[in-house]
Amino acid sequence: MVSHLVNTVRNVVGIIGNVISLFLFLSPVPTFVNIWKKGSVEQFSPVPYLATLINCLVWVLYGLPMVHPNSILVITINGTGTAIEVVYLTLFLVFCKDKKKRLKVLLVILIELVLIAILAVLVLTVVHTTERRSMVVGIIAIVGNIMMYASPLSVMKLVITTKSVEYMPFSLSLASLANGICWSIYAFLPFDPFIAVPNGLGTLFSLAQLLLYATYYKSTKRIMAARKETKIEMNPV
Repeated sequence: MVSHLVNTVRNVVGIIGNVISLFLFLSPVPTFVNIWKKGSVEQFSPVPYLATLINCLVWVLYGLPMVHPNSILVITINGTGTAIEVVYLTLFLVFCKDKKKRLKVLLVILIELVLIAILAVLVLTVVHTTERRSMVVGIIAIVGNIMMYASPLSVMKLVITTKSVEYMPFSLSLASLANGICWSIYAFLPFDPFIAVPNGLGTLFSLAQLLLYATYYKSTKRIMAARKETKIEMNPV
């Protein structure tokens, strides 16, 4: 009775986690709309999207029945996330005017795909039980998840340097926090350390981003207002 209740709660939390994760994956849409309008990626970093892509691919592998049974909710959201990140990175490549930067992004994508292919082949052929497969892929998934949550650190450095949160989307940080909290709860029904550890750390990373956003929000407004005023002075009507 208790195990049935726990399983039901787990499924409900997992579904909520899927919805929140979808919002997380879609949260950069305003950023890419701006990139589309301006025709340039400007100072936006591709690192969060590259990190999220490899993270989603690893979790899709983790959720496969022959690796970690009864994890369909892990597959559905991370499969969706993979497709969304491919769209983001395609748009980034289209609007990136720096050829060297574009080449680096393409190279990283290629490396990620090759690594996932090698991992899948090795796990499915060399490791022969779902418990061991779950452990191997789970450990790698922890690293991937931490990379995804920590990837905005490069943007946070830019925020501190410029005292502006212009290039650190608030929606992405907020969605990351909600996602980390939800999947942390899911990981304790029953306890799954491979999901609990990275999402617990992800919650802390996201909190740090939101605190940084609150710290530099007012200075960002002043900087953008000054930039707009300068532009008007340079181009009087």
